Amino acid sequence: MKFKMMVLSCLAGAIILATGYEYLQAQPNVTGPALKIGVVSVHTALRNCQATKKFTQGLKAEQEKMILEEDTLTKEGKALADSLKAYKPDSSEYMKQLQEMVRKQSELKALQEINPRRSTLIQMQWTQKVYKEILRITKELAAEKGLVLVLGAEEPEFPFQRYDELVMTLSTHKVLYNNGCVDLTIEVIARLDKMQSQLGM
Repeated sequence: MKFKMMVLSCLAGAIILATGYEYLQAQPNVTGPALKIGVVSVHTALRNCQATKKFTQGLKAEQEKMILEEDTLTKEGKALADSLKAYKPDSSEYMKQLQEMVRKQSELKALQEINPRRSTLIQMQWTQKVYKEILRITKELAAEKGLVLVLGAEEPEFPFQRYDELVMTLSTHKVLYNNGCVDLTIEVIARLDKMQSQLGM
């Protein structure tokens, strides 16, 4: 009796195993095809496009103009200060020169405060404008190539000069390895170059 029960158990186990194997074979491939992922180095695209190179030249000329204005006011203020020695402190000419010197000094102080902010604002507005175009172009390229995801891939520049640069990189550098991904950076730059005249400065 025990022998018959053992034989029946073995047969039942074999049937279950066979049925399970056939079921697994019939299941579809759940992993599916590999996802198509792209990467773009936003910093590279922003830095290397022709529009940015032209903008950088224009900004440099503007900054040189700012420096020249400050230098001119500095020299004029110094000349007025030196000229005061030629007048008596209680004379009207002395007061006139003094007022002019103070005015020049005030203008210089205002420019020294305004110019750096103005320069930063110009750069920020430009970067924002080009960054919007990079996002738009990336979206177009991803759609054309059938990519489901595009990541920003920036390579850190070693060695870091300041600790805050290192901290910023650690917090923003997310793509550590991207072999096999479609790199769109060159194509993004090419499309930015085509619309250089539209970007302007």
